[in-house]
Parts: sequence; C-alpha cells; structure tokens
Amino acid sequence: MKKNITIKDIAKAANVSVTTVSFVLNNKGEKMGISKEVIKKVFKVSEEMKFKLNMIASSLRTGKTRSIGLIVEDISNHFFSDLAKVIEREAINSNYRVFYCSTGGSDERAVELVDSLLQANVDGFIITPTENMKSTIDRLLELQCPVVLVDRYFEGQDVSHVVLDNFEGAEKATNFLLEKGFKKIAFVTNYSQLIQMNLRKQGYTHALTEAGLYDESRILDIEYHITEDKRIEKISEFLSKNTDIDAILFGANYLLLAGLQSLRRLGLKIPVDKAVISFDDHDSFRLHSPSITVLSQPIEEMGKKTVKLLMSQMTDGSDYKIIKEKKKGSLTIRESV
Repeated sequence: MKKNITIKDIAKAANVSVTTVSFVLNNKGEKMGISKEVIKKVFKVSEEMKFKLNMIASSLRTGKTRSIGLIVEDISNHFFSDLAKVIEREAINSNYRVFYCSTGGSDERAVELVDSLLQANVDGFIITPTENMKSTIDRLLELQCPVVLVDRYFEGQDVSHVVLDNFEGAEKATNFLLEKGFKKIAFVTNYSQLIQMNLRKQGYTHALTEAGLYDESRILDIEYHITEDKRIEKISEFLSKNTDIDAILFGANYLLLAGLQSLRRLGLKIPVDKAVISFDDHDSFRLHSPSITVLSQPIEEMGKKTVKLLMSQMTDGSDYKIIKEKKKGSLTIRESV
C-alpha cells in the first residue's frame, strides 16, 4: 500500500523542522521569520512528493479552511474570467482554494452568496459588489471577516479595494478620439449607481466639456437587467435618432458586443461611418474585422494586488492597513479608430 506523505516526511526531505513545515504550508512562514529560500524549498519538496494538506483536519485544528470566496458580477464575462484566473493562481501559490460565485448584478443573490460562503467558513472574501451591497459589506466588516473589493467600491466605506482609475481611462479614450478629429462622440453606458460606470461617464463628460463639445443627448443609458436583443434594439434606436454621431465610446465590453450587432443591423461600417472604442478587451475584439480599439484594465496587476491585500488581512488580523488602490488603464489602439 502506498504510504501517505506527512509533514514529517517533508521536514526530513527538506532538512528542516516539522514546525517550520507546518508554518510554511499554513502560510505563516514570513510572519514567523522563515527565510524566503526555506519557504520556497519546503513548497518545492512538498510538490515533488505530491503532498496535499488535509483541509478537514487543518480546519478542525486551526479554525481555518484555507479557502477564499470570490464573488463577481458574471464569471462568464471576459474581464471577470481573466481576473478570476489571476486570483485563483495567486491563491493556489499561497495554498488556498477559491470558490467562484456570480451575482448577475442581483443584490438579493449577492446576500445569499455571502451567507452561503460564511456558512462554508471561508477565510476571506474578494468581492465585486452589486449596486446596493454596501450594508452586506458592512456586516462582513463587523464580523471581522477579511474582505477586499475589486473593480468597484462604495465611497466613504473603510475597506481595502483595487480598482481601475475609471475617470482617467474614459478621459484618455475620449481625448484620443478628439485628437483623431472626431467631434460628435457618443457614450453608451448603463443606467446605474455603480461608481465605476459613473466615473467613466464623468471622465467622458469632462473631456468633451473641456473641448467645448459636450452634448448630453449623445449619452445613452441602458438598463442592466435587459436581454441582449433589447440592448441591441436600444442602441439601434439611439444611432438611428442621432445620425450625426461620428464616434462611440462603449462603457463595457458586453455593450460593444451589442453595439457591433446594432451597427451591422443599420448597415454602418467601422471606422468609416463610426469610430468605436470599448472599455475592457475581449477575444473577439482582436479577431473582429476591423479589430477594436479598447481601454484595457491591468488585470494581472489588479488580481495580484487583490490577493496580496487579502492575504495581509488574513495574516495580520486586526493590525492590517486598509489600502485603496487605483490602477491606470492602457489604450490598446487597433483599427476601429
């Protein structure tokens, strides 16, 4: 019968103490003053020996499950799926597993998911909050649950978050269109109180106001909870009514996906009839002919920083520092402008 590998076996193979192995595998190595070289060696040996920490035994002993609850808006959305990949990879590197959940933008669903993950005794939360989720986040803070918000946050709430500088990103994209000679620039967005969408609208508005070209009638606010067909219909109606529009900034990649179908329905060519830019990249945008210019979020940086902040909370307890970080987006210029 094949012998089950224990931490004693790891300690012997790595030539360190059992206590050292325990600290490293329970993600307490740095806190206990263990060198990075030893930590790396222990993880390497444990991997080579195909050692797996017994999660049940560990949770009974420490009260920890070495698990993280990741709650996003829609895991099938390209942005959130790419972000989740980075978060999961970083979590695995720290010997944590990740539970994925999608709210679909529903406040009720968000509360249900938080309650379920609390019952599962996850050690921490990474959350993309819904519009009215502030009180639920407050509850987690009162329970002293480690939590980090990503992509969006609530003003005035004292909680760590990692987000895009949405105002700067929208301003950058709009100014790029202005520099290219476009003057009648539309903005297609969601009608919501979500701070990231509001900041994108503000950045767009500021750039056009500074240029003396702002026109409120060129903003289309679409309800979030509608079907794809309805979204296409709304954009088609908007473009049919405002035929003088020469460029469009879309506030999210799924809005552009609908927008592309609307443009096709109306027989409009990109960039001949309308130039377009979208927030957040998508695989199809690179393959589309012409390829689509996008304001890309630094997903790798955001994912790494989010996990780092959560690990700091879970390790340092009440001594952790609240960090509120904004990352700059980059304009990926392609053929649609």
